[in-house]
Amino acid sequence: MSDYIFELKDKVRDYECDLQGIVNNANYQHYLEHCRHEFLLQNNISFAKLHEQGTDAVVARLTMQFKTPLKSGDEYVSKLKLKKDGLRYVFIQDIYRLPDMKLSIRAQVDSVCLVNGKLGESAEMNELLADYLR
Repeated sequence: MSDYIFELKDKVRDYECDLQGIVNNANYQHYLEHCRHEFLLQNNISFAKLHEQGTDAVVARLTMQFKTPLKSGDEYVSKLKLKKDGLRYVFIQDIYRLPDMKLSIRAQVDSVCLVNGKLGESAEMNELLADYLR
């Protein structure tokens, strides 16, 4: 687990669960997105500022593998790794239930940049994420 570059702890809220008492599958996307956004904020990357400069980072593809369901009140840690593949910023994200560190979900989120409305390379994003893309 040492190659993760960021982690965020959180707790499941009652309203995120379905009739079976487990986290509804759609809420995992929120958990993953919240982790990515907190990572970017910690690195002083502002979507609003990038947008003003003509760059919009968007999700192009998302795959999730559900392993162990989370339930109301469960605490968890969301961890991420980052790599670059062509135009894609590939976030590998894993969510572990606490305290037993049982894998709950494994996801890959491919993000791309629209530069002035067109798919392209973002020099700004590459520079902002340079420390993680080596």
